Amino acid sequence: MKHLVSCALLIAGMLFAAQAQRPWSRRPDAQSPEANAKADFGGKIVNINYSAPSLRGRVMLDIMKGDSTMPVWRAGAQDATLLHTDADLDVGGLAVPKGEYTLFVNLADPHHWQLVVNKQIHQWGLSYDKGQDLGRVNMTMSKPPASVETMKWEVANSGGNHGKIELAWGDMAGSVNFSVK
Repeated sequence: MKHLVSCALLIAGMLFAAQAQRPWSRRPDAQSPEANAKADFGGKIVNINYSAPSLRGRVMLDIMKGDSTMPVWRAGAQDATLLHTDADLDVGGLAVPKGEYTLFVNLADPHHWQLVVNKQIHQWGLSYDKGQDLGRVNMTMSKPPASVETMKWEVANSGGNHGKIELAWGDMAGSVNFSVK
C-alpha cells in the first residue's frame, strides 16, 4: 500500500511539474493583466491577445532594454502577444494568411519600429526565433496625446475592409494599416 501511495504522489508531482513548465499557458499577473483588442470586418474577426504591463514610474525604453530578445521586443508581458485573424490580411504590404501568429516589435531603431509577424505561437514571450518570421513591416510612429501608463494594443476598423493595428506605451505609439481580403 505504501508503494502505491508513493507512486501516486510521484506521478502527481510529475504532472504538476509538467503543468508548471508549459510555457504557452496564460499566466495571470496582477502587474500585467491580460488584455484583448479586436475588430469585426463583416463577421471576420481580427484579434490581439496580450498581457499589458504598466510603466509604474519607469521609462518605457529602459524597461525594454532588459528584455533578452532585444532588439526584438515581445510587445507585452508574460506569454507572447497573439494575433488571430479569421481572414487573410494585407498588413502594410505583408500577406498574412488567416490563422494565428505571434507579434513582436523590432526596436533596433527605437524611434522607427517594425511590426514582426512570427509563425511560432503559444510560447513564452521571451522565446523568439527569427527563422519563424512571416515578415516585418515598418510602423508609422506617433506620440499619443497623453502618456500611456498601461501598454495598449488596438485593432480598429477604418471602414470597409480597412483597419489599423496600433501599439502605444509611454510617450510612443506605432501603427500599421491593414486590409481584410
